[in-house]
Amino acid sequence: MPTLRENREKFEAEQKKLAGVFAEAKDERGEYDFTRVKSLGEGTTGEKLEKVRAIEADLEKQWDEIDAQLKAEESARKLEERAKLPVLRLPHPDGTGAAGHKDLGRLIFGAAEYKSFVQNGVRGQRGTDIHLPDFGLSDLKRRFIPGHGYVEVKSLFETGAGWAPESVRLPGFVEAVTTPPEVIDIIPTGRTGQASVVYMEETTRTHAAAEKAEGAAYAESTFVLTQRTQAVSKITDSVPVTDEQLEDVPMAESYLGDRLRFGLRQRASQQCVSGNGVAPNIKGILNFTGIQSQAKGADPTPDAIYKAMTLVRVTGRATPTHVILHPNDWEPIRLLRTADGIYIWGNPSEAGPERIWGLPVINTSEATQDTGIVGSFLAPWITLFERRGIDVQVGYINTQFTEGERTIRADLRAALVGFRGAAFCKVTGI
Repeated sequence: MPTLRENREKFEAEQKKLAGVFAEAKDERGEYDFTRVKSLGEGTTGEKLEKVRAIEADLEKQWDEIDAQLKAEESARKLEERAKLPVLRLPHPDGTGAAGHKDLGRLIFGAAEYKSFVQNGVRGQRGTDIHLPDFGLSDLKRRFIPGHGYVEVKSLFETGAGWAPESVRLPGFVEAVTTPPEVIDIIPTGRTGQASVVYMEETTRTHAAAEKAEGAAYAESTFVLTQRTQAVSKITDSVPVTDEQLEDVPMAESYLGDRLRFGLRQRASQQCVSGNGVAPNIKGILNFTGIQSQAKGADPTPDAIYKAMTLVRVTGRATPTHVILHPNDWEPIRLLRTADGIYIWGNPSEAGPERIWGLPVINTSEATQDTGIVGSFLAPWITLFERRGIDVQVGYINTQFTEGERTIRADLRAALVGFRGAAFCKVTGI
């Protein structure tokens, strides 16, 4: 089985091959004309695009092998969250379950009063009444008339005199519109027991290795380490709730707790992208010290993203793993077409790959519009350190004790550390 390094080298070689194809296809106006491509051999534009898609498919397969562990962890997390959701079932209307249910007719004709009348009643006489007081029908009377049967009803059994109709509310509820956290899911996590994360960064690394003649002085390299500190930030939220809600609705506490947890993760995910680092804010990726920048300029967006990937490899000495884009920035990429109208990212009848140059695209509104991020989301270059995971508590504030209320609060403490800012590159002007 190939090693991780061999897979990455093969992956990068395929990416460079794909970049060469697009470079050949781009004409003087910045549009793509695949009839210009010679590296894919002879053929129509459609045949050459199929070869391009085959390269993309091979890149996707290679990345899936590298990214398998991250996907497994994400799947396990989602299963764990799904297991926490409450399962609601409607009770049977009669409260006894389906097996014990009897309709009104069976209850009446099975009553002792009715059976006694059938067995002992005086047949053939007018004025014989049947009273069924135990069924809420004390005013309902039926009289036997020879030749006609029971025809007289003195009181109509209707909604006003009988049972009011019952409307059962559907289980669950319609969720409000929101965006699920996504960026935080691709960032490696760690633990810290301190109020800040302190680490050493190699700020100077000058290799002077050189060939020398016999007896000559050795070359001398220079290495300098600098201590860095990243403070742990706290993100909080709370909601007041009455005692009656907590007592009468079993799922109220878990519902509110889950909503608070969701909001904290969503806010943390946004901070990890664009937090300015000014206390108490987290310093997000866009504000990492040493982050690189690639302006789109007159380039097509895919070209600018590939140039950012090259900066991450060459200057950052890291392997890019993900691209983060706002949905409004991904849309024109997905709609890119050749000069003769063929969609590059797949036909409209297909979902199309959420990838570019073989890298997964995190298509999320947590990103800053018009600014993409290309980065190596691996533990040596970036880690979200948790001082404490999400903590949910219930207590009293102000006059809540005497007013029959409580407050559910939740918070988390974490620090995002970018160990190598150059392992990330922002693409501006998209």
